[in-house]
Amino acid sequence: MRRVVCPGSFDPVTNGHLDVITRAANLLDEVVVAVFQNSSKTPLFTVEERVELLRAATSKISNVRVDKFDGLTVDYCRANDITAIVKGLRAVTDFDYEMQMAQMNYNQAGVETLFVVTNPLWAFLSSSLVKDFAKFGGDVSGLVPPIVLERLKERLSEA
Repeated sequence: MRRVVCPGSFDPVTNGHLDVITRAANLLDEVVVAVFQNSSKTPLFTVEERVELLRAATSKISNVRVDKFDGLTVDYCRANDITAIVKGLRAVTDFDYEMQMAQMNYNQAGVETLFVVTNPLWAFLSSSLVKDFAKFGGDVSGLVPPIVLERLKERLSEA
């Protein structure tokens, strides 16, 4: 079985994330989307909320499973018998960082990394940009799944 993990903070999940997840799912037997807590960031949504949003957004993709983890992605791979990581690339700057991570993951654990180049429609998109834009009243309706848009509006109105 060809299984990969697609790790990220997904705070929140965007249509760019879904593009990479869907395209990986079309190529592989199973894609495990693993939500992690990034200790260097203060998230808008809890890990549990992000898992719930991702499950809703990927519910129609039968070979996608959503999970959560804390720690190194390679440790998650070892614990779950996964031999490859899939990452989306938006620009050359993503590649520079992701290539170093891929080499480290392979060096430390023999875990391969597969890169999916993001659809140009979403190349500019990031979770941080969505949050910032939405915070100041920008329309992000075409950039995130409807459930995420609803939750974003709720969360930002609480602030």
